[in-house]
Amino acid sequence: MNGMDEDGAGTSQAPSPPPPLEWKFSQVFGERTAGEEVQEVDIISAIEFDKSGDHLATGDRGGRVVLFERTDVRDFGHRRDLERSDNSAIRHPEFRYKTEFQSHEPEFDYLKSLEIEEKINKIRWCQAPNGALFLLSTNDKTIKYWKVQEKKVKRISEMNLDSSLTVSMPSSSASSPSTYLPNGGCLERPHPSLSNDFSFPPGGFPSLRLPMVASQETSLVARCRRVYAHAHDYHINSISTNSDGETFISADDLRVNLWNLEISNQSFNIVDVKPTNMEDLTEVITSAEFHPTHCNMLAYSSSKGFIRLIDLRQSALCDSHSQLFEEREVPGSRSFFTEIIASISDIKFAKNGRHILSRDYMTLKLWDISMNSGPVATFQVHEFLRPKLCDLYENDSIFDKFECCLSGDGLRVATGSYSNLFRVFGCVPGSNEATTLEASKNPMRRQVQNPTRPARSLSSLTRVVRRGAENTDANGNNYDFSTKLLHLAWHPSENSIACAAANSLYMYYA
Repeated sequence: MNGMDEDGAGTSQAPSPPPPLEWKFSQVFGERTAGEEVQEVDIISAIEFDKSGDHLATGDRGGRVVLFERTDVRDFGHRRDLERSDNSAIRHPEFRYKTEFQSHEPEFDYLKSLEIEEKINKIRWCQAPNGALFLLSTNDKTIKYWKVQEKKVKRISEMNLDSSLTVSMPSSSASSPSTYLPNGGCLERPHPSLSNDFSFPPGGFPSLRLPMVASQETSLVARCRRVYAHAHDYHINSISTNSDGETFISADDLRVNLWNLEISNQSFNIVDVKPTNMEDLTEVITSAEFHPTHCNMLAYSSSKGFIRLIDLRQSALCDSHSQLFEEREVPGSRSFFTEIIASISDIKFAKNGRHILSRDYMTLKLWDISMNSGPVATFQVHEFLRPKLCDLYENDSIFDKFECCLSGDGLRVATGSYSNLFRVFGCVPGSNEATTLEASKNPMRRQVQNPTRPARSLSSLTRVVRRGAENTDANGNNYDFSTKLLHLAWHPSENSIACAAANSLYMYYA
């Protein structure tokens, strides 16, 4: 009756964590050949799946947006039918190129003498009321609302004239007077656009038939529906669509603005952290995200490592937060780099809205929105770099902004690192999953030998024995600061990850 067995032990036990996933290479778009130089404009700067997972969008530094669509589900029926089938074999997810368009162009702000580059900072999908695709894209200053749909190309299929007749330019010597018929026909002189072999029948054509127009093929057309401009004095770092399908937010270093998708000339400032005197500025906004199901709630992170949860029902200007999430500093651990590496570069809500994932320079942290005493889990991404913070500061790598993502079931999290590596962690209590993958066709070749333990001074002996080992991690793998995996996205319902390595888009599944 009380849920205890005969020995007095509880019959209900915490579920065991799932086994680590075995990741496999799926496909790559824009793969580089050995020694090929990457153009700056081709480097991918944003990745986003839509809510169905059937479409993927990427943006690059050249201001272009490229869309991909999934093909394996379309060929074999609806995904739900595949999930219900008894076929235990893992389907190989396949995407194909769909279309691309130029979203932003380089601009120049003459009032501030400031160049505005075309690089796409963020892409967010919007709800689609019909068969078309809708998405938001932004550079540093301007947000655009795009509609991509298939349009039928119409061609003229029937004419009055016989297509077998050749067409040529009229002769300049034809200058004789002409006799015109009531219906516009000409007896003596041929039609100016027809050859001399053609002549109208006596009395002209008995009837005039209009050309027949037929739709023979379709093409994808991207059209900019709205342009949301002149609302940010500082660079836009994030945009997020609301669950109500009508509004979205945009955030820069000091402000968060609320927009209606249908109104481009007006926005509401809901968060403003700009002090009266800029010399008193101590922190800036680094990322902002709407709650996935509650349209009145959103969170934003700061350069101090804080995450603030706000409720739009409290006041028009949300100067005060409803929840503040921070990790208390360990006494005696503060250094020159403490505040720099504490800056949060990205936050994401879990699909159920209960947890928030944040990424700072060294770690991933998982927060429960009902518990603000500290993170429920912390994952070390590249702890072996801690002794190198001075070098990272000198070459500005310490300011790199890595993104993070969660799986649709909330069991795992992922983020990028250097040397085109990314890491996948199990976030279920008791899970020791910590997989290191490389953005290549052989993703599992660089595995961490002891993933459950943080990197320690075990490699110090290796550094003494081997030359050049100062550029290796705890497992002897070389790392390269010039190749960094900043952008990645997790499929909303399957264990599939898309990540960007320079101009190449790699996709993996498990």
